[in-house]
Amino acid sequence: MQAALDPYTPGSGKPPQALVGRDNDIDALDALIVRAARGLGPARPILLTGLRGVGKTVLLNAMMDRAAAEKWFTVKIEASRGKAGAVRARRAIAAGLVRASMAYRARSAVAAVGRMLATVSSFSVSVGADSFSLGVERDPVRASTGSLDLDLQDVVADVSGVLEQERVAFVILVDEMQDLDGELLSALITTQHEASQRDWNFYVIGAGLPSLPGKLATAKSYAERMFLVRRIGRLNEAESRRVLVEPAERMGASFEEPALTHLVNISGRYPYFLQEFGSAIWRISPRSPFTGADARRAEAVGLAQLDAMFFAARWERVTPAEREYLGAMAEEVDDSPTSTAIAARLNRSAQSLGPARANLINKGLIYAPQRGRIAFTVPGFGQYIARQMAQEQG
Repeated sequence: MQAALDPYTPGSGKPPQALVGRDNDIDALDALIVRAARGLGPARPILLTGLRGVGKTVLLNAMMDRAAAEKWFTVKIEASRGKAGAVRARRAIAAGLVRASMAYRARSAVAAVGRMLATVSSFSVSVGADSFSLGVERDPVRASTGSLDLDLQDVVADVSGVLEQERVAFVILVDEMQDLDGELLSALITTQHEASQRDWNFYVIGAGLPSLPGKLATAKSYAERMFLVRRIGRLNEAESRRVLVEPAERMGASFEEPALTHLVNISGRYPYFLQEFGSAIWRISPRSPFTGADARRAEAVGLAQLDAMFFAARWERVTPAEREYLGAMAEEVDDSPTSTAIAARLNRSAQSLGPARANLINKGLIYAPQRGRIAFTVPGFGQYIARQMAQEQG
């Protein structure tokens, strides 16, 4: 088949041709849109949580597009760890506010928009992003305290006040939300809490790893109760088949049953892996329909691509001590072994392994599904580590 016509889209956050199995999650956003349009006041904001490769970013982007199509005031950022990540996040919010404000100013005749623009300008200066200009004087008494949570509340109050007249809402979408620095995470939660109490149509919609709800609760004890948590997991069998079949059919191609069954099985029904193996069978098959033999060759090609990019990028970020810990996890039969079991396998105390465990959680490679247990955040990572260890020992 012609590689240039490949209908599959492996890659971080790339939208698939067929966004399958996420209708209920999109419906959760649609409910917020309906409430705003009918003047019913805000409901709970949304958290999307799940492992790597389940399509959280794709879903978050679909929600952003949906909100923008309804003329919502939308700002989207991607969080990252460290001091540089904290600076980038603030600048990204300021830049997003300026862009959304300019778009709103171009289409709105609401008198209060001037005050909103002045407040957004003040906020940009407050977070050190004064290079983003709206061409208006900033309001010296709004969003000018230097306290992130207070200044953000001023922005949300003034933006929401303007939007209320048009029955639309203000949303900040945050990808990789577990990586937000504590100050900004706390400010967003506090502002969302204030918005709920004041009936401002403002929402934080976040996407992140399974550890995200716990991190929010650590930042603010009431945070987890504020959000509608949508746990994004694997697709079911029928949905997985659609992910493979529908893009191929649009290009006039098809699968024989053994090929389709094999690709669904080896993908584990994870959306990212389905795209990777779908792309592989398209590129290596001489013709359609795709056969079982094609699928077996695609397995090797797709797995090599996953090893080279999806898994290796994470494996290369860990220290020797952390690799030892991950290697012990990979040898466990249990998908979520206890910390005690890992310590016993390494003939070490659980306390001595605490720093390696904490670093791996901080890097987003493992998480604690229950107290005293750990699991990989990346599907198939254990098998990848086993392959790497076998190569190193062989």
